[in-house]
Amino acid sequence: MIRKWFVFILLGTLAYGQAASVPVPPASTQPAATATEKPAEPQVAPTDPVITVQGVCADASKTGDSCKTVITKEQFEKLANSLQPNMTLPVRRQLATAYARMLVMTAEAEKRGLDKRSQFDETLRFARMQILSQQLTRDLQEDSQKVPDADIEKYYKENAGAYDEATLLRIFIPKSKQIPPPEPAVRAGKGGAAKPAVKEKPIDPAAREKAAQEAMTKVAADLRARAVNGEDVEKLQKEAFVSAGLKSSAPPTKMDKVRQTTLPRSHKSVIDLKPGEVSAVIDDPSGHYIYKLVSKQTLSLDAVKPEIRNTMSSQRYRDAMQPFQASPDLNQAYFGEIKNPALPLRPGQPPSKPTQGDDDDPD
Repeated sequence: MIRKWFVFILLGTLAYGQAASVPVPPASTQPAATATEKPAEPQVAPTDPVITVQGVCADASKTGDSCKTVITKEQFEKLANSLQPNMTLPVRRQLATAYARMLVMTAEAEKRGLDKRSQFDETLRFARMQILSQQLTRDLQEDSQKVPDADIEKYYKENAGAYDEATLLRIFIPKSKQIPPPEPAVRAGKGGAAKPAVKEKPIDPAAREKAAQEAMTKVAADLRARAVNGEDVEKLQKEAFVSAGLKSSAPPTKMDKVRQTTLPRSHKSVIDLKPGEVSAVIDDPSGHYIYKLVSKQTLSLDAVKPEIRNTMSSQRYRDAMQPFQASPDLNQAYFGEIKNPALPLRPGQPPSKPTQGDDDDPD
């Protein structure tokens, strides 16, 4: 949706040359509906008025009821479509209300000579830049959507693997085993009364966590071997949670309509499995994963053409906008220094040349 500032700026730039009143046919000339006929829905002709604002007119000599601004359907729709094509009826009503209010305020501002002040010229110049920038953005967006079918077909062939769709079974093994803390030992004292035993040396938390992770790594390897041998994946998933000491329900194992784009980066290779084949154990910070491919199909070009068109349109738009993304050279003596942490470099990207202030203390 177009930003509010853009809508209001365009409203303010419209001229008052629309003040002429448009005649409306008298009611007697309209065909009357008979008792058996369903009344026709009212039709608004392009020259019919849709907004009338009393007390605002371009001709200063007019007064009273003769001073009014009338906007026809054709004039209003030209404005609405220039701001936002296919504008909904509720938004059009809001626009009409805002337009009428701004007409009245603009007339009063001109009476006060506000349009003769220097601030008006500068604001108008900046508003023009905003409008032209917005129009260029819209133009680039429309151009980017004109993707030839031949380019879409070429993209489909070059990225065929991205359109493989698979049904998978997945086993998730938690990263660490949940080991409950040891209960304090007790020993019998005099008279048979229980007395706390001598405290044992506390276990190092790091060593404890390492042992818990190693235990689940072994579980993952065992479950993977059993999956290769054809054991039921649903059963293995439940055993994974029991081995981890978890009492919560195990997650479902079946995954339908899976594609590379829906998988984490380190899991994408499972799409290349053959039906019935089991993946190696994939280690993630969250745990271990084992996949078994059930079936796979390649989506047709017709099925993914809208998706490819959107992907290519987005890339074409980013490429078209790239020449306008250059950072300006700002006078730091005037604007002050901006200390931003360096962004991580992309693979193969050379280090950027340090700018003034980069060697300063980041604090």
